[in-house]
Amino acid sequence: VGACHETGQPVLIGTRSVAASETVAGLLREKKIPFQLLNAVKHREEAKIIASAGQADAVTIATNMAGRGADIKLGKGVAELGGLHVVVSERHESGRIDRQLCGRCARQGDPGSVRTYGSLEDELVLQYGPKPLLKLLSQTISRNRPESTRLVEHLISLVQQKAQRQAYRQRQMVMQTDDWLTDALSFARSELDQ
Repeated sequence: VGACHETGQPVLIGTRSVAASETVAGLLREKKIPFQLLNAVKHREEAKIIASAGQADAVTIATNMAGRGADIKLGKGVAELGGLHVVVSERHESGRIDRQLCGRCARQGDPGSVRTYGSLEDELVLQYGPKPLLKLLSQTISRNRPESTRLVEHLISLVQQKAQRQAYRQRQMVMQTDDWLTDALSFARSELDQ
């Protein structure tokens, strides 16, 4: 972020939560890098902030829910700087959300770039990652093995799939419960109608 900011290239940093966005904001404050914080708390300002994320020198931190539906247009001279640079600071339960964040740059023929980060200490990995595999990967990373990056990417893909399957099952259970309640309580409506 600092290197991009020095050149004037705008940066959009995506986080999973409001707490994570506040942590990133604190780190940028320490480095004296000015930024806009967009974490679905400032509803009235969201569209304005996200729309200005493509301007030269802009650094914007956003949660996955913030600024949806607002287009990021590049400011004057930004294309020559490389366009919008997106930083995926941590992965989401749904790979679709990560892809949407990555898709905020290089739109409609504009230049842009993306940098994604993954950690074995991410909440998502700790919650859904198999413990023996995490231990093995940790050892592989500590030895600076060339395959480490590819293995971490594969692990993140696996944990995202596991999280998505769990979310799907939970949605199915809610729908089944809703259907059951509708059937079970339908007699009450018919008696009240009489």
